[in-house]
Amino acid sequence: MKRMLVIIVALFVLVIGNNINEVATAAEKQGLELAENAVSAIVIERDTGEVIFEKDSDKPLPPASMTKVMTMLLIMEAIEDGELKYEDMVTVSENAASMGGSQVFLEPGEKMSVDDLLKAIAVASGNDAAVAMAEHIGGTEAEFVKKMNGKAAELGLEHTSFKNTNGLPVGDHYTSAHDLAIIAKELLKHENITLTPVSTKII
Repeated sequence: MKRMLVIIVALFVLVIGNNINEVATAAEKQGLELAENAVSAIVIERDTGEVIFEKDSDKPLPPASMTKVMTMLLIMEAIEDGELKYEDMVTVSENAASMGGSQVFLEPGEKMSVDDLLKAIAVASGNDAAVAMAEHIGGTEAEFVKKMNGKAAELGLEHTSFKNTNGLPVGDHYTSAHDLAIIAKELLKHENITLTPVSTKII
């Protein structure tokens, strides 16, 4: 009986193992198909930046909400430089509250912590939250956008031009898959972007 049980377990493990291999192969095939159909793509190693795969990765394209990766990078830098704290309260302006598209429906005059606004940006892709944070740090969204473009220049990004903090469609607002990968790599250097002080994941 024990021998039969061992054989059954061994067969079960073998079947599961084969299924895992099949799933992995299917996922890899699907990934290659997606990459082939993509207008632009890049995969880099997180720590070294080594390019694993790329296709027209320098092609400038509208980044939409991926713009917020740079917005969050500047927020995290402000926190780590001591210019900002997670518990700081941010007052929402009429301008921030008026943002359309993806939002968390902030009200003019509403107060929300930096921690919660970060979550609203990362999880809900809140356009209103992004502008509220930009105004809090830069004084105006326009001044914060200057910081975004300054950071892009500092990182050596040659195919990036930001016009707003949230990615809502506007002329001359673009970046590339390569440049976004570099921005994301920089963002992930800030450990708290994946784990807040109260151990709540935000992305």
